Amino acid sequence: MNILVTNDDGIFAKGILELAKIASNFGNVYIVAPDSQKSAISHGISINNPIMVKKVKIENFPEAYSVSGTPADCVKIGYEEILKDINIDLVLSGINIGPNLGTDVIYSGTVSAAIEASIIGVPAIAFSYNSHEYDSKKYMEAREYIKDFMKMYEEDMDKFKNIVLNINIPNLKEQEFKGFKSCFLGERKYENAFVKRKDPRGNNYYWMYGEPMDEEIEGSDLYYIKKGYMTITPIKYDFNDSKNVKILENFLQGKGLTIE
Repeated sequence: MNILVTNDDGIFAKGILELAKIASNFGNVYIVAPDSQKSAISHGISINNPIMVKKVKIENFPEAYSVSGTPADCVKIGYEEILKDINIDLVLSGINIGPNLGTDVIYSGTVSAAIEASIIGVPAIAFSYNSHEYDSKKYMEAREYIKDFMKMYEEDMDKFKNIVLNINIPNLKEQEFKGFKSCFLGERKYENAFVKRKDPRGNNYYWMYGEPMDEEIEGSDLYYIKKGYMTITPIKYDFNDSKNVKILENFLQGKGLTIE
């Protein structure tokens, strides 16, 4: 199996090295990742700037490329150009330092890289760790959880051909880990606070900082992550609001705006 590994924290982030090590147990690993931090960039792609690609040295991974663009760029250029002569079977994104729970997935570069893979037609998984601090011991434990899941996933990969899995690993001691849980995305909203400052010329600028305000609905990822489970949520890029198409159609007809 040929596996493309990417992230949004940058190619030299510790999380991507952890994920590449896990992936090496299941196939050939090819790293294509942003050359710098690209968190919260969502599904942005580079259309107004050139994309610079550079081969870099990553521990035990000779096929590693840094990309000046976004996580979605990395998957696109990795699959369609850099690795075009290689049949990529799976895309793994992460391990993100910090969770991607609930509506976080809208903003997440980690998740968007996995979604880009599914648009291309490649199965993909996004991995995030429920802590904003890197702890090597805890990441070693997380590595085992992911490895256990990957063993099961590999056996039935055909079932996930058109599915993106968003996986969040709990920040727990090994003995507190409850197992794996399939769940839906919860509601995570942020109480945004803007810190106002002035530059040396007297112009205002702002730093945005948001405190998450979670609705812990039973059955959601936000609910189960706090109970000690590794949450697994299937997601897709289809933005169609199918159930409201008829409502809109009736509205247009009522206003005489439809054309037969």
